[in-house]
Amino acid sequence: MGVLNVTPDSFSDGGVYNSLEAAIERAEIMEAEGADIIDIGGESSRPGSDSVSDEVEAARVLPVIENLAGRVKIPISIDTYKSFVAERAIKAGASIVNDINALENSDMASLIAESGAYVILMHKKGNPKDMQINPSYESLMFEIISFLADRIKIARKAGIAEDKIIIDPGIGFGKTIDHNLEILRRLGELKSLGKPILVGTSRKLFIGKTLDLPIEQRLEGTSATVAIAIANGANIIRVHDVKEMVRVARMTDAIIGKT
Repeated sequence: MGVLNVTPDSFSDGGVYNSLEAAIERAEIMEAEGADIIDIGGESSRPGSDSVSDEVEAARVLPVIENLAGRVKIPISIDTYKSFVAERAIKAGASIVNDINALENSDMASLIAESGAYVILMHKKGNPKDMQINPSYESLMFEIISFLADRIKIARKAGIAEDKIIIDPGIGFGKTIDHNLEILRRLGELKSLGKPILVGTSRKLFIGKTLDLPIEQRLEGTSATVAIAIANGANIIRVHDVKEMVRVARMTDAIIGKT
C-alpha cells in the first residue's frame, strides 16, 4: 500500500503532493514501482495534528480519486474516518476505506456495507491531538486484540462481508516506542482474529527515536520493521518508499516461503 497524502501538514510528505498534477504523477509512479494499493489521505493524523472539516478534506481528495480511477489499475483506498468523505470517495472510485477510528462514526459501517467496499479497522488510543501523551496499557496485545475483535463484530452486524475486513494494530497511534516494538514482535497474535493484517511503520517516530535519525534518514529502519512485520504475519504493508519496500517485501517473502 503506497501512501499518498494530499495534505499540507502530514509528518513525512506534507505539502509535497498538494497539487493535482503532483498527486497523480506520484500515484502512477507508485503503481509502476509495484504498489498494490494507493492510499489517499486528506487529513493528517500525525501526533498533535488538528482535524479539518468534511468539506476541506473532501476537496483535497476527491479530484485525485476521480482522476486516478481511470488511470491506475490497482485499488484506491481513502484514508478517512468521516462518512461524508468516505461516501463521496467511494462514488469517485475508491474501493477501500482506511478508517483510523474503526467505525466509530455511526454512519460509516452501514455506508461501507451498502457500497461493498473493504474496510481497514485500526486500533488507536486517544486522538491525534493527545494520543502520544503518556499512553499506557495494562496488557498491550490483549487490549488491542479485544478492541479489534469488538470492531469486527460491529462490522459484521452492519453487514460488511467477512472477506472485506482488514485489521491494523495502529503502530504509533497511542503507543510508546516500546509498545510499537512489542507489537512488531508479537504481531502473530493478531492472527487469532482471522483477518488480513495491515502494518504501517513507514518513517515513523519510533524508528527515528530508536536510531536517532530524522525522517529523511529512516529508510533502513523502516526496511527492518517491514521485514519483521511480514515475517510475523503482516499481509499488507503501508509505506512511503514503494520501490524500496517492494524489494524488501519480495525478499522477505522468498525467505519465509510465502508466495
